[in-house]
Amino acid sequence: MTPLAALLLARGERVTGSDGPLYPPMSDRLAALGVPVLPAYSAGNVAPDVTEVVAGNLARKDNAEVLEALRRGLRVRSMPETLHDEILAGRHPVVVAGTHGKTTTTALTAWLLAAAGRDPGYLVGGEPANFSSPAALGTGAPFVVEGDEYSTSYADKGPKFLHYAPRTFVLTSVEFDHADLYADLDAVKAAFRAGVALVPPDGRVVACADDANVRDVLRVARAEVVTYALDRVDADVRTTSVRETEEGILFEVEERGARASGGSPSPPLFLPLSGRHNVANALAAIAVAREFSLSFEEISRGLSSFRGVRRRMEVRGSARGVTVVDDFAHHPTAVATTVAGAKRRFPGRRVWAAFEPRSMTAGRADFFEPYVRALAEADAVALAAPFHAARLAQPGGPGSLDAAALVARLRAADKPALTAATPDALVAALVPELRDGDVVLAMSSGSFGGFCAKLLAALA
Repeated sequence: MTPLAALLLARGERVTGSDGPLYPPMSDRLAALGVPVLPAYSAGNVAPDVTEVVAGNLARKDNAEVLEALRRGLRVRSMPETLHDEILAGRHPVVVAGTHGKTTTTALTAWLLAAAGRDPGYLVGGEPANFSSPAALGTGAPFVVEGDEYSTSYADKGPKFLHYAPRTFVLTSVEFDHADLYADLDAVKAAFRAGVALVPPDGRVVACADDANVRDVLRVARAEVVTYALDRVDADVRTTSVRETEEGILFEVEERGARASGGSPSPPLFLPLSGRHNVANALAAIAVAREFSLSFEEISRGLSSFRGVRRRMEVRGSARGVTVVDDFAHHPTAVATTVAGAKRRFPGRRVWAAFEPRSMTAGRADFFEPYVRALAEADAVALAAPFHAARLAQPGGPGSLDAAALVARLRAADKPALTAATPDALVAALVPELRDGDVVLAMSSGSFGGFCAKLLAALA
């Protein structure tokens, strides 16, 4: 909603809003944009001069402002509908979808195009370090948008990306997630199949061939499919070598056409991020960049100057020899991948996985075993209680993840592990355990109660 507000402001509209408690980075972004945000929902917030209302997907059908807008006969649209109608019309929408990697891949794709002078429009669901804003109108044909699979609005429980009319649809991964919306993996697959089927025959689907679920979803494609992979030799775009260093990742890319004609791989490319998952993200962005005729020289310049996205392996600071890193990981697969990337980025150092099961999905009891496996990859674990434990534990619910039992399992395997009821208590319990050279990798899909800042302050 905040990036959409920025786009509408750039078009000359006047924008106001209402929301519950806000936290950085979007609270900071709204303040910088000068958008007045009222702290609660009320019919009186819909001022007399308001002509249209955009309802976010957390606004229920009985929201006071939605009801007031409907009473006055104002136009009420969802965020995806507004983006499609007001911004994407007449552009080439590049929609980046998938369970994992959407935000980084969206930001990187937009940056490759921007660094090559294509001036794309973009909307990123995070804070990309290369841009002054998470969204911009741009003047070029491509508009790169993060395609979220979560619900559109109170009236439309389908994924947001179904409204974006993709001409290029990027699919990074397909796993079971958002258990409050999707019953099972088949339901998730059905949503992504609908996205793939939307792409017209003269469009393109860019998809990760390493993921069996992605390959299954692709069967409904009407458009040309371009696959990318780290491990499959039959992909259209693949890596021929990957070498991780403390500064970043070196790799080469081979395209099927060049392979068939005996051509050489790309020159060595450098990406100043960590983790093989970011090589996969880069391959997706490269495949899109090649669609828009970028040379490997242009791609190389864009990759090497990419600075990542806030809260994606973001180093927040160091104190008393301890480095604190902030990351958005919350799904078990993302947690495992992020921990593995941190261990390669900080070789020889003890990596603590400090994890808050923040979302309704992350806190479910049935993710117990996947989290045991994911967190076991760290050298030590600090686990917060599930944020929605009380709601998840209600009769008829899925049950809440048992943090104490999970920590006990890790300890039984000789893994240092601790848990606490609140983020503040977790900081207090963790500080005495830390030593010079440790890395604390804080992972949460929310604010984590200011964990990173509080840990640094406590250490200092």
